[in-house]
Amino acid sequence: MADDPFALFDDWYRKARETEINDSNAMALATADPEGHPSVRMVLLKGHGPDGFIFYTNYEGRKGGELLANPHTALLFHWKSLRRQIRIEGPVTPVDDATADAYFATRSRDSQLGAWASDQSRPLPERRIFEQRFAEVEKLFADKPVPRPPHWSGFRVTPQRIEFWEDRDHRLHHRRVFTRTETGWNEGLLYP
Repeated sequence: MADDPFALFDDWYRKARETEINDSNAMALATADPEGHPSVRMVLLKGHGPDGFIFYTNYEGRKGGELLANPHTALLFHWKSLRRQIRIEGPVTPVDDATADAYFATRSRDSQLGAWASDQSRPLPERRIFEQRFAEVEKLFADKPVPRPPHWSGFRVTPQRIEFWEDRDHRLHHRRVFTRTETGWNEGLLYP
């Protein structure tokens, strides 16, 4: 029986949270538009477990639109201080409203207001315009809780493949790969 890739992820992630100075939960997220043109950017992991890996975004922005049109992705964690990487590939699905609402409530008030004020990924003629929109939203929600915008939510990546990469001397790296099957996970090694 293969080791549990989620337990291994938890172990590596715990070590990264202890050693990485900034954003140990940062991961590269790759998407592609319906024509297959790729795009990659950094996002923050906000939840994980055997059911998948969760991040949040504006569904009307580029990444949200690409994931809704082509619901497959790849994630990459790179922890330079540990000389480790984890690659995750799989389909994405939107999280349910209760999950998105619960996470949104934990964000700082300014981050909540920013989610309302921003037309994420769209052209912005001048920074002043965004700052004005932020001020308007701030006034709109003065003295009351900020609800989650209907266009802002999360995605869950359900891994089909997880690779654990460890740097070794002379580029003789150690690579363990887990592939999901109907009954669990198959484990193997890859050449460096």
